[in-house]
Amino acid sequence: MSVKIQIPEYAKTAMKVLNDNGFEAFVVGGCVRDSIMGKTANDWDMTTSATPEETLEAFKDFRTIPTGIKHGTITVLIDKQPLEITTFRIDGEYTDNRRPDSVNFTRDIENDLARRDFTVNAMAYNEKDGIVDLFGGMEDIENKNIRCVGDPDKRFNEDALRIMRAIRFSSTLGFKIEEKTADSIRRNKHLLKNIAAERIRVELEKLLLGKDAERILLEFSDVIFEIIPEFKKTSGVKQNCPYHIYDVWGHIIKSVGVSEENKYVRLCMLLHDIGKPQMKTTDEKGQDHFKGHAKISADMAFEILKRLRYDNKTISVVTKLIFHHDDRMYNAPQNVKKHAAKYGFDFLYLLDKVSRADILAQTPEMSDRISLCDNYIEKLKELENENPCLEISDLKVNGNDLISLGFKGKEIGKTLEKLLDKVIKNEIKNSKEDLLNFLNKGD
Repeated sequence: MSVKIQIPEYAKTAMKVLNDNGFEAFVVGGCVRDSIMGKTANDWDMTTSATPEETLEAFKDFRTIPTGIKHGTITVLIDKQPLEITTFRIDGEYTDNRRPDSVNFTRDIENDLARRDFTVNAMAYNEKDGIVDLFGGMEDIENKNIRCVGDPDKRFNEDALRIMRAIRFSSTLGFKIEEKTADSIRRNKHLLKNIAAERIRVELEKLLLGKDAERILLEFSDVIFEIIPEFKKTSGVKQNCPYHIYDVWGHIIKSVGVSEENKYVRLCMLLHDIGKPQMKTTDEKGQDHFKGHAKISADMAFEILKRLRYDNKTISVVTKLIFHHDDRMYNAPQNVKKHAAKYGFDFLYLLDKVSRADILAQTPEMSDRISLCDNYIEKLKELENENPCLEISDLKVNGNDLISLGFKGKEIGKTLEKLLDKVIKNEIKNSKEDLLNFLNKGD
């Protein structure tokens, strides 16, 4: 199968510079995989027979950054575009399950491709040689397989993050994981304890946003339990109540799968019921209850997200969504203005996505609640279009108006808050005349 890849101009320039200096050069890895699949490749990487010193000399007229010169990587800026160029190399021992203790440079592309993680990422390309595919990457793309290059145990012991990368690619590409690779993932999942939380977080988030996240969470639950052990207690916890047909872990998985591909929403769905096992009670009729699970789940999520080194904004948004996920605001559309004033429109739109996913992951009988969500969101959108008064700064009177009426000190702020409350409750119109009339009456 002949494939022609459209290499961006800045990468072509780099390739020509290296070729003119007598070196081989190829684009390599994910950009080749994505191009073969007909996707737009965002990150272009290059590999070359030139040593790092030879690369620096070849690009002496360009700005270069010795990004990872010890491991053979130089970043070159061409037309303001950064391009990582790495020397063909053979990796030494990996004693920490993260990175090679040493590397040996080589002039042979085959040695370089042999050290890579998966066959679909172990292909190189240039216009002269076409696709260099020594390990069956093209066939695995055609068959939608994720397969390690060589011995899977060796690959995962070299860099345990590859375990997360395998299940992430399976989720995002919709590929199945080849049997020997899958078996090795399960055998070696304990090695993930050696990987920095930040690196785990990046792969987990990409996995969650993948089109096959639900399948991966189900097939590789044991790997997820390895990185977030708190989930072990959710597996097998039955929910004997009118709302549920799945156990807690099954409901979590389903809710991720049916939710919108949004970072905050998917993280919320992953963690929204993690505290349920601790709050389970069973009444005299044998029906299960989980009172207070939203708060404890939010508290647990806070600790987990901090452990995964998430930024403060993500932690704040996700834990707030979890805390309120069971509030069922959609049952009270008459309070939409009050909700908007308290939480803001952006948060309520996110919470709606969470509510819908939660409903769709319950019993089919609960799906009629979606119409309640539709009604609530319709009213929320109508309210937003009205540009309503929801904050003190939206009031048609201000502190100066109150001072002119004789209000002083803390009395001014308290009065403005009172006016806002009455406007939100539709007890007064937000017009200067109505607000001043109300104040003049001395209510």
